[in-house]
Amino acid sequence: MAPQSFLVSAERLKVKVGGQKVYVGDEFGGSRGATGQGLPKSGPRNFMFATGIECSYPKIAGGVRRDQLRECGHYEHWEQDFDLVKGMGIQYLRYGLAFHEICTGPGEYDWARADELMGGLRARGITPILDLLHFGVPDWLGDFQNPELPVHFAAYAGEVARRYSWVRFFTPVNEIYVTARFSGLDGLWNERLRSQRGFITALKHAAAASILACHAIVRERPDAVIVQSESAEYLHDAQAEPRADLALHNKLSCLSMDLLYAHPPDADVYRHIRAHGLRADEYDWFMAGKQPGHQVIGSDYYGRNERIVLPDRSEVGAEDILGWRTLMRRLFERYRRPVMHTETNTFDAERNPAWLWKQWMHVLQLRREGVPVLGFTWYSLTDQIDWDTALAEHNGRVNAVGLYDLARRPRPVEGAYRALLEQFGQISFAPLGELFELSGDPATLKVQR
Repeated sequence: MAPQSFLVSAERLKVKVGGQKVYVGDEFGGSRGATGQGLPKSGPRNFMFATGIECSYPKIAGGVRRDQLRECGHYEHWEQDFDLVKGMGIQYLRYGLAFHEICTGPGEYDWARADELMGGLRARGITPILDLLHFGVPDWLGDFQNPELPVHFAAYAGEVARRYSWVRFFTPVNEIYVTARFSGLDGLWNERLRSQRGFITALKHAAAASILACHAIVRERPDAVIVQSESAEYLHDAQAEPRADLALHNKLSCLSMDLLYAHPPDADVYRHIRAHGLRADEYDWFMAGKQPGHQVIGSDYYGRNERIVLPDRSEVGAEDILGWRTLMRRLFERYRRPVMHTETNTFDAERNPAWLWKQWMHVLQLRREGVPVLGFTWYSLTDQIDWDTALAEHNGRVNAVGLYDLARRPRPVEGAYRALLEQFGQISFAPLGELFELSGDPATLKVQR
């Protein structure tokens, strides 16, 4: 029996998500100062300096839910966390609501904690880039193999946009490629599968969820800015005779963006995805569409995302052979949308100040080359736990990646970011940034046309 398509599920479930038709056929288709010095302000055309609060919540072996908001103490210290953001002069915060806790059933939501947290952000004038799905789903939805996920998630996204109508910036599904790979291919999270079919199925469902969520958000907030945050990945082949599987791996790391932006993949990628779970009608749906809202390509870069594959298939680190600038330029040339550096850090607290400045040099150089870079993010505000094993092992090991440690004391990188903000905090958006010229209170930003 052929696996059920998320397209079929969308038709069947339209009544269950409140009677609103969130999908039918191809109705939607797929997808200042002269020097710039001084702390950021909310005037027109200011660059988006950001940090983020780590909010991953996948399930690992044994059905254990990893909730980084809880493990890193945010639920206990959220007021202090928001005050730290405000105190640094950072106006933008990548911030995730707990989808797995809020969405308690089809069309059923518990907003109690979210209302308190969102109220705290709004009261402080912090502009959230609201992250709606960060590596996990509610228990009742199962996992990313569920074809019903895109429709239920779209309904949830619409409710979030309606309830918090003052929010303009959204990341519907964080790192679709990583979500699918760790859940469907590497056997680390959620369904914990180790197959190409599991990987492609998870990826198509997450991409469809993002697309439908964009439509639901834009219905509520027509001027929404969608920051599609994805991981920058690359394997370098250290063999004289290029290996086809490594070339395919690098192409598949762009597959989520290809589906989001209706960009036809190369022939070898098309053959692969068709052989491993993407139906012809689903592919046509992705390729038919145009994403709504103001779309920004967010790229997360960690030096560990680049690796060299030696002739014996062992791997060594390859940090910054290409680097964020080169990888981001490739994405810009492929999709032709404004870009943002949406995550970076290292696990070495003493090294992080130099890494921050190095990544900022990548941003400046790309701007000088005419690429519209709209923002930069140090991720995250505080240290994280167990990301050295990608959360797969529950060791309670602190990763010293934050601007602050888990006692909310500043790390060395905090001072470096403050210095960066003092120097560059009032620079304008890059060339073409007038398309996204913003003005007014960060809580009520509007597009100037």
